[in-house]
Amino acid sequence: MKIRVLIAGLALTGLVGCAVEPKQPPTVDVFDDAAFTRPDVSFDPAQALEITPAMKRFADVEMAPMVRTKGLRNGLIESLYTKGRLQIDYDAEVTRTASEAFEARRGNCMSLVLMTAAFARYLNVPVRFNSVYTEESWTRYNGIFFVAGHVNITLVRRPTTGQSIIFGDPELLTIDFLPPDQVRNQRSRVIDESMVVAMFLNNRAAEALAVGKIDEAYWWAKSAIATDARWLAAYNTLAVLYRRKSMQDRAETALRLVLEREPLNTQALSNLALVLSELGRREEAQAVANQIAQIQPVAPYKFFDEGVEAMKAGEFAAARQLFRKEVARAAYVPEFHFWLGLANWGLGDVPGARGEIAKALENSATARDREIYGAKLAWLNAVREQQQRRREPLMQRPGS
Repeated sequence: MKIRVLIAGLALTGLVGCAVEPKQPPTVDVFDDAAFTRPDVSFDPAQALEITPAMKRFADVEMAPMVRTKGLRNGLIESLYTKGRLQIDYDAEVTRTASEAFEARRGNCMSLVLMTAAFARYLNVPVRFNSVYTEESWTRYNGIFFVAGHVNITLVRRPTTGQSIIFGDPELLTIDFLPPDQVRNQRSRVIDESMVVAMFLNNRAAEALAVGKIDEAYWWAKSAIATDARWLAAYNTLAVLYRRKSMQDRAETALRLVLEREPLNTQALSNLALVLSELGRREEAQAVANQIAQIQPVAPYKFFDEGVEAMKAGEFAAARQLFRKEVARAAYVPEFHFWLGLANWGLGDVPGARGEIAKALENSATARDREIYGAKLAWLNAVREQQQRRREPLMQRPGS
């Protein structure tokens, strides 16, 4: 899936260009380094936005002609994305640094924001980072729920002494790596560079956690909090790690800190209910569960899990209805479309199965998923062609 870049002109607001430094360190000691093995190689948060000699050569050689003809900002955008010179693929499986995204020619929205910022900084183009308010999106992997956020980047027209304002040239150009219909009319807020880096570090923690690298994940999460303690998702990640280590008291401390600042944070409340139950504090756990039910009456993946059980029982019609409910509230999850396709297949609806698996492929955010769903779709296309050939009337040969 090639990247589709949304470019929008905005009114001038405050700019952010701070260095990466700790912001508001935690007031409560939430760390327990002794419980986790230190990594063999340490990571400096500044590496997230580091530009390599290969990137500089690309800017000096490949970008230079475009910058001369299009200007700094448009030249940068067209060199990286519009003209497709890098041939970058969108891939949400791993969050990469700016240099890793450039080297791999792939990345998620965070990776591509970092890469764009690194090039902009090299070209002395001021940037602004934005956290975009989108509908809460859940995914699940290895029994862990993940809530995805979204960031984008704005390039600022650099003022020059004595320069006249060009009519129609916006002060800000915002680049977004999602399709325009997904971000149109969405609100956003300006965030510090330190918070962007903290988000990156927390992403790395979550990715390590997803594949069972608990110790590695701890140090990523700790680094995220040390970089910008305002990013509360890192505390929630830390709590999940403590729970995996059977350190429920530590997990509760981290979650209580989140809930002091965001009392209706459903991720923290859900984890707290689990921790309290494991500590034997059943009444407190039930009270938190009741609070969650008021905020979020239908839990993520509820209809999906019920649909899978119906599939196992051979109840394909019931499963299809349940999967349709899940798709109706979370159409971005390819897994939902895939299972809806399987239910259609079980009911003998080959076109319906093909259509849903095509949607699964369309919504896939990783190369691995695109490979899996692409193979399934190719097989269904072959089945469809076979069925169409069987329905074709036999043609009488001339002269017979």
